[in-house]
Parts: sequence; C-alpha cells; structure tokens
Amino acid sequence: MSSVIAIAPILGMVAMVMSLTHLVPITISAIYGDGATRAFELSLLLNFGIGLILWLATRRHRRDITPRDSMLLVTLLWAGGPLLATVPMLLTLPELTFSRAYFEMMSGITTTGSTVLSGLDHLPPSINIWRGLLQWLGGIGIVVMVVALLPVLGVGGRQILKAETPGPMKDANLTARVTETAKGLLKVYIIFSLICLLAYKAAGMNWLDALMHTFTTISTGGFSTHDASFGFFESPVLESIAIFFMLVAAVNFGSHFMVLRTLSVTPYKADAEIGWALLVLLGSCAGIGTYLFWLGTYPEFLTALRHAAFNVVSVATSTGYATQDYNLWPIGAPLWMLFLVSFASCSGSTGGGIKMVRALILCRQVYRELTRIAHPAAITPMKLRGMLVENKIILAVLAFLFIYVATIVSLTFVMVASGLDVITGFSAVVACVNNLGPGLNEVGPATTFSGLNDFQIWVLSGAMLVGRLEFFTVLVLITPTFWRK
Repeated sequence: MSSVIAIAPILGMVAMVMSLTHLVPITISAIYGDGATRAFELSLLLNFGIGLILWLATRRHRRDITPRDSMLLVTLLWAGGPLLATVPMLLTLPELTFSRAYFEMMSGITTTGSTVLSGLDHLPPSINIWRGLLQWLGGIGIVVMVVALLPVLGVGGRQILKAETPGPMKDANLTARVTETAKGLLKVYIIFSLICLLAYKAAGMNWLDALMHTFTTISTGGFSTHDASFGFFESPVLESIAIFFMLVAAVNFGSHFMVLRTLSVTPYKADAEIGWALLVLLGSCAGIGTYLFWLGTYPEFLTALRHAAFNVVSVATSTGYATQDYNLWPIGAPLWMLFLVSFASCSGSTGGGIKMVRALILCRQVYRELTRIAHPAAITPMKLRGMLVENKIILAVLAFLFIYVATIVSLTFVMVASGLDVITGFSAVVACVNNLGPGLNEVGPATTFSGLNDFQIWVLSGAMLVGRLEFFTVLVLITPTFWRK
C-alpha cells in the first residue's frame, strides 16, 4: 500500500499533463468541423480533474520512489492511460463498447496497431489523429516523458527510466543525468518526426495523412487513416520514405542521440545490433521477393521485390502497415515475417519483440555451449559492443526468452480454447505480444480484430501490455514477494 500512496501524486500529475494532449485533436476537430470537439473538451476536463484530485489528495505523501515503486508506476501508467483515453472514443462512436474502446486505446499507446475499427476513411479526422497521437506518445514512452518533467514533479527518476527502457542492458547511461538522457531522446524523436512529416507531405500526402502517418511510422505503430492502410496511396515514393523511417525507428534511439551529439556515424558502427538487423531485414526482403516471384504471386520480379520490401520491413519492425494482403501470399512468407518481428528491432527502439541484442546473446550462448562440449576446458567469455557480457545478463536473457515463449504458447492455447482456429489464435497472440498489429487469417492485414469476442479482446489487451513492458515489469506485480515488506 505504501508504494501505491508514494506513486499516486505522480499518477495525478501525469494525468494532468497528458490531458493537455487533447489540444491536438481539439484543434484538428475545429479545423475540419467534424463534430468531435465537445467530446475531446469533456475528456480533457475529466482527465485533468481526475489528475488534480489524485494529486491534491496524496501530494503530502510524496517521496523518492524505490525500484519497486517504479515497477508499479510504469504498469499503472500504461494500463490506466488507455482507460482515460477511451472517453472521446465512447462519446464520438456510440456503437463502440468499452471493451473494444479500451482495446483500441491499449493498441494505440503500446504502439501495437491492432484495431477493431473499420470505415477509417470516414471517421472524424480528430478521432484518427487521436489514435495516431497515442501511438506517437507511446513510441517514445510516456514514462521517459515523465522523467523529462521530473524537475517539476520533484522526485528522482533513475528507477523509472530503468523500468521503461527496453533491452537487457538497462544500466547504461547516455548522459550523466537521467533527465538529460530523457530530454535528449525526446529531442531526437521530435527531429525525426518533423523530417518524416515534411517528407510525406512533399511526396504527395495531404497534411492530415502526413501527420497521422508520421505519428504511426516513427512510433512503429501502424494505425492509418484508411482501411487499405498504406496501400491506399499506391505510391512507390511514399513506400520508400516509410521504409526508411521504419528502419530509423527500429534502431536504438540512444545511437541516434549519440550520432547527433557527436556529429559522427561512429556510434552506428559501434552498435552491434544495427549491422545484424539490416542484414536480416535486407536478406529477408530479397529472399521473400524472389520467393513470391518464383511461385508466380507477382508476374514481375521488381513488383514482387517492391511489395516484399515494404511489407517485410513493416512487419519485422512491428509497424504493421500493409500495401498488400500478405495473408494471401504462400504461407511461408507471412510465417517468416511473423518470426522476424520477434527479434529484428534493436533495443532502445520503438519496435517490439525480444530485440536483436537478446537474439545475439542467445546465439552466442549457443556457440559457447557447443564450444564447451567440444573443448570442456576452454574459457569463452562473451563480448558485445566491445564489453564483456556478464553471466547474470545471459541468465536474465534466458529467463526472458522462457517467459516470452511461455506467454505466447499459453495465450495461444487460451485463444484456441475460446473458439479461434490455431493460425488466427497464434498470429493474434504473436502480433499483440510483439506489438505488431495485424496477424493472419481472421485478423489479417485486410481485416480487423472486430470479429473477436470480448474475452478474446481482453486477453489480447493484456498481451499488448506485458509485451510493451517486456513481461517482468508487469509479472513481478503478481508475485507475493513484491507486496511483502
């Protein structure tokens, strides 16, 4: 209970700050006259009021938070954020139930991109922008934004950043002060967003589409203003721009930060993940393009390569845009794409999955074991980025892989037992745990998740949450040890 009281003032302050994000869809609604202005104004007041009451009621209990407090804070922020974000959705779309509104908002804030909505082309523009804005905010991480505001909040933030930062090497600092780190990451994120926005506009998108797809490209979220997703534009130029920025977003933002700080590409060269990620992605694009051409899915090789490149990069980086219904491709291609999403993004990026750094550690550990079997007396230390990888990190990665696989397997059984076929159930779980978006069969890129029942919707909402927060941050809360003094 002491942890709850300690973080309550921060939750209240965050709710008040985040209520101001409603000003973006309010502005869009006023410009387009889409009739949703009132709903967003009421939501802003409700969010701000709840935050103010929570802060006033608990501010006298404010103290520096412990690592245990930070785990609870992060989980409540990510679980409670979608709850408050449902208000304008429910007021504007009366046919939308609470379960489905929460799923949509959880999908937004975790940058998953799975949707229960159809008729996106005819939704109020402000509603679409709200969905995209949530993904943009989720991409950089609400908690990292909170850390940047910690001088105002008056609490220490190192533990919060550690709980939120993706990847196994969470103790590495980019700058001496965690607040400066958060501000630096946010600055890089905004710079890339502005460049992406201008590129989309210059290549032919209108301002609304450019803003929406900037939000959801840089965040690798994948929400779109069109039911046809990115295929609506039918533009190789726009697809090329999207591929570039999806790759940018799938790279460690810490590396981007250091490149801009030093004005040198050396940090990219020193990043062990980037080379392997590009090798896997480019090889997969070429391989699947050749595979589709060879099987006659597309009559021309360049057409096959174009569609393979966009959709492979989109899925592998956990963005989830689609230009083709790859559900209709030979099954080997989409299955390989689902495999890629589990590891192709770099740590510290907006992508999902276990991250490339963990995949590298696992592969090198396998090689160590093979070496040990052949040469029992050999000493084979593991190095990554020129640094020795301690055994405790290797054990943590192995534990992470176990819980990752166990979660996917167990939730797949749950989904199948609830009435879904194996491919739909498995792909839906993989898509949500890896924060990808579309799956296969009934939840493929040409359809939505609207055909699922409420039980399945809630299971997948939980899968998005644990996947975004990398399992342990959430799962530790259900252990008796966490609540024991």
